[in-house]
Amino acid sequence: MIKTKAYQDLGTVNPLEPLVERTNNFLYGLWYNKHITQKQYEKLKVNKEEAELAHLYFLPKAHKPGTPLRPIMSGLKSSTIAISKWLDGLLRPLFDRLASETAISNGVQLIKQVERWSDKYLTPATSFITMDVTDLYTMIPQEGSSGRIHRKQNSRILLFD
Repeated sequence: MIKTKAYQDLGTVNPLEPLVERTNNFLYGLWYNKHITQKQYEKLKVNKEEAELAHLYFLPKAHKPGTPLRPIMSGLKSSTIAISKWLDGLLRPLFDRLASETAISNGVQLIKQVERWSDKYLTPATSFITMDVTDLYTMIPQEGSSGRIHRKQNSRILLFD
């Protein structure tokens, strides 16, 4: 966490109230300018009595040497969770349709995809590569890693996340 400098200690300052206010003001502006409906505004508006700051906790990776910790960010009651769920509902069908051929989300799907690829792309010399991110995603320069993945794909090595 310290190494990545992606997070900072808030100390005794509680930023929840200004965050709720800014979020609600932003939503009000969207409604006022007719970018969202009254019903959407009411559904997305933050109830400051129920909102909580997202919080960080850790789970041990018992299968790894030295038992490192896996950071988990929980934001189920955060001030922007309703907006996140709404956007996910809008974008998920599009993403699922566009990424269905290239995204693999579980072992069963991986096996089915490998079976589909086996006749056309896989040979006894095909290499499979996995990646283990050790310092969260903040440590991966997106442009560099994307370029590296594209170069590997172009060299006929199939990658799976």
